[in-house]
Amino acid sequence: MPEFSLKFTPEAKEHLRTLEGDNALAKQYKAVKKALGYMEVNLRHPSLHTHKYETLSSTGVEIFEAYAESDTPGAYRIFWSYGPGKNLLT
Repeated sequence: MPEFSLKFTPEAKEHLRTLEGDNALAKQYKAVKKALGYMEVNLRHPSLHTHKYETLSSTGVEIFEAYAESDTPGAYRIFWSYGPGKNLLT
């Protein structure tokens, strides 16, 4: 059962649609979907390597980074924050 609900920004929705619609990006799409699934149930899953992203956190909102891919040039990362509601990630 999911511990967190994911709420996507319009930009994130567009990135996900782009990944989904491009056969050349099928590997990245699969990795992102898998990472999002892990995020819903366990933000501390070892493969996510979740950590605070200091550069963006200076805005007053804590921003975190999770890995969708690792050891890959141009690897996909997922940036998120805790939403305004309990158990919501944006």
